[in-house]
Amino acid sequence: MTILVSTLVGVFLVLLASGVWIGLSMMATGIVGLGVFRDLPVDKILGQSLFNTVSSTELLALPLFILMAEMLFRTRLSENMFSGLAPWTTRLPGRLLHINIVASTLFAAVSGSSAATTATVGRITLTELEKRGYDRDIALGSLAGASTIGFLIPPSLPMIIYGVLAEVSILQLFIAGIIPGLLLAFGFSLMTMALSIYRGTSKAGGESYTRKDRLQSIRNLGPITALIVLLIVGLYSGFASPTEAAALGVAGAMGLAALSGDLSFSTLRAAAVSTVYTSSMLALITSGGAFLSVAFNYLGIPTFVVGFVTDANLSPVGVVLVLLVLYLFLGCILDGMSMIVVTLPITLPAIIMAGWDPLWFGIFLVVTIEMAQLTPPVGFNLFVIQGITKEPMMRIARSVVPYFGVLLMLMALLIAVPDIVLWLPSKI
Repeated sequence: MTILVSTLVGVFLVLLASGVWIGLSMMATGIVGLGVFRDLPVDKILGQSLFNTVSSTELLALPLFILMAEMLFRTRLSENMFSGLAPWTTRLPGRLLHINIVASTLFAAVSGSSAATTATVGRITLTELEKRGYDRDIALGSLAGASTIGFLIPPSLPMIIYGVLAEVSILQLFIAGIIPGLLLAFGFSLMTMALSIYRGTSKAGGESYTRKDRLQSIRNLGPITALIVLLIVGLYSGFASPTEAAALGVAGAMGLAALSGDLSFSTLRAAAVSTVYTSSMLALITSGGAFLSVAFNYLGIPTFVVGFVTDANLSPVGVVLVLLVLYLFLGCILDGMSMIVVTLPITLPAIIMAGWDPLWFGIFLVVTIEMAQLTPPVGFNLFVIQGITKEPMMRIARSVVPYFGVLLMLMALLIAVPDIVLWLPSKI
């Protein structure tokens, strides 16, 4: 088994280093494993695996949620969010810096994409905050951290992929992510307040708003609030499955674009093209991961891992801590989606053997993906912010450190109190 695992790891790393797309690298690794170590009809197994993955009805929600996010990205929604939220944050230490967190949380509820959240919120808030003299490092760090909430607050693209690969209810995953997502947003706000007070910038900006301004601002928040309510009611009332809710979201996003006067052929074309690019990338990664999982099962690797965990006599917490260290390392060299599909065939059996709920493990994985979004050299959120601001990568990475600490604290809380994840799904 040592020779088998070493060979597969070596093949996979060589392919990645050669610049081969990660989805194709996973397929090729599975083909080598089955072709060299087992006498099996690889072509038939590959064809059946690919068909089963891409024809999954649950996976259909993925391009629909992406299209919804792309449509919203091309409307005036983000500008309205800033003007709608500004009057409500001025009494907190850090004042308008909290808009990064609140706006990211709201947009996460209709997006599901960390990158889309970063780009949409950042293009408006960073410019406005800089004009008003707010601490640049806190602005950068709070945006990078808060935009990861898009993976925890439903709908979530990683949750859809995990649900398909691990055969866990996507709706249950969506519900399980709500409380951790809100806790994370609260933690980011506390960190923003603490940093603002520590650096003496808690009252920066000097904006002043009246009660009338606050009442008028509600109108700007109305469209996104209506869309969030539409999705929540559709999902949690049983009226719509995740796929049907995604379709409702697309219809709602197109309606908002029409109301704001931003719906045009060029807008639709740009959103559709971007959706095809992103969906194709995720479909290739998911298909490669699904086939690699099948190959691992034929090769007996999950059984070997379960036996290894059993023989090691690690406690359930010990198993999770080992995996956390592994994922923190992988987050420095792989993107979050790839981390799920590459490791899941090995780590999921070990987690189940250790007594953890697969639903809880899905949220655990999502939080590790959020960490991967912030860890150089592959931290995707850092690159998005650099593209918006042209700031040096080192400065952006440095500004993220306190918010990365909040993610670590959330992870510790989830391990210590698993019911934070499991309680709400058990009630619905």
